[in-house]
Amino acid sequence: MPLPLPDRPRLGQAPLLALLLLLLVGPARPISFQLPGKARKCLREEIHRDTLVTGEYEIGAPPGSSTGPSANLKITDSAGHILYAKEDATKGKFAFTTEDYDMFEACFESKLPVGTGRMPDQLVILDMKHGVEAKNYEEIAKVEKLKPLEVELRRLEDLSESIVNDFAYMKKREEEMRDTNESTNTRVLYFSIFSMCCLIGLATWQVFYLRRFFKAKKLIE
Repeated sequence: MPLPLPDRPRLGQAPLLALLLLLLVGPARPISFQLPGKARKCLREEIHRDTLVTGEYEIGAPPGSSTGPSANLKITDSAGHILYAKEDATKGKFAFTTEDYDMFEACFESKLPVGTGRMPDQLVILDMKHGVEAKNYEEIAKVEKLKPLEVELRRLEDLSESIVNDFAYMKKREEEMRDTNESTNTRVLYFSIFSMCCLIGLATWQVFYLRRFFKAKKLIE
């Protein structure tokens, strides 16, 4: 007897399965870039509210330089509130919890003098995580005395909650954009009707004015 074939995912389930696979691939890799002397580079990212954000950074000294790395690190939100700041940063960690959905910015500013010759750039490595990636499940397992299977189930539960929150946020944004489009269409319709009324009124006034003008000149009866 032939074995039954496994059910194929439906068309509506394909995007959700693809999203789950992308989220389960693994943690994101750290970001690395070169920071020239007397330069400032910033990285921006939008993060949801009530989200734990952790990060680890390392700034390497320029090759052949007699001095160590010299750069300042500052993390702020769109309102300019400083969430983390470190002068002469070389290596460290930071953590904070967002209060609202906002755009957060991490800026590295080099303090090395440019000088007359070519100063080698500093290598900056930033590993920033938020949400499920930022949680330390090993510490959670130790505190709550969870088994490996329970830890994995906790991680999947948090991941599922994160996906649901993302979908809820996208739905909310879609509703806001739809309301904005409907409001804009209504305003455009009213403005078009007002413009047509103005044009009709202006054309009527021109007809009566020209007719009275021509009568005054006795060009028409």
